Amino acid sequence: MIRVNQILTQKENRVITVNSEAMVFEALGIMMKYNISAILIVDDGTLKGIFTERDYARKVVLKGKSSKEVQIKDVMTTTPIVISPQDSLDHCMELMTHKHIRHLPVMDENKLTGMVSIGDVVKYIIEDQKQIIKNLESYINS
Repeated sequence: MIRVNQILTQKENRVITVNSEAMVFEALGIMMKYNISAILIVDDGTLKGIFTERDYARKVVLKGKSSKEVQIKDVMTTTPIVISPQDSLDHCMELMTHKHIRHLPVMDENKLTGMVSIGDVVKYIIEDQKQIIKNLESYINS
C-alpha cells in the first residue's frame, strides 16, 4: 500500500506559506511565482488555513472584491482537511473525491511537513503502474 510519505520523498520538499494578515494579492503573487494553485496559511508555526484558486474565484472575484484590499484571513478555508505521512494514497483519493478538494496539508505530530495535491497523487499512480507494467513485461519475456 502506497503511503503519503512515499509521495513526499519524491517531491521537492518545500512548504509555501503566508500568514493570515497577508493580502490576497500578495498570496496570489507567491502562488504564481511557485506555480502552485494553493497556499497554506501559517501563523507562529501553526496551520490556520488554506487558500486556493477556487477560494479566490468564489470569495473575491465573484463578490466584486479587490485582491489588494482583502486579507487572506477573510477568505481562506479555516478548517483544512489534513492527512499524516502514514495515510494511504487510497485514503487521500477518497478524501479528495468525497470532499471535492484538490490539496491536503500533511501534518506529522502537529507539525506541517508538506502538502499533497491531486496532481501529485495522479503522477505517483501513473509512475507506480508503469513500474508494474515493466515488471510484468519482464516476467512474461523471461
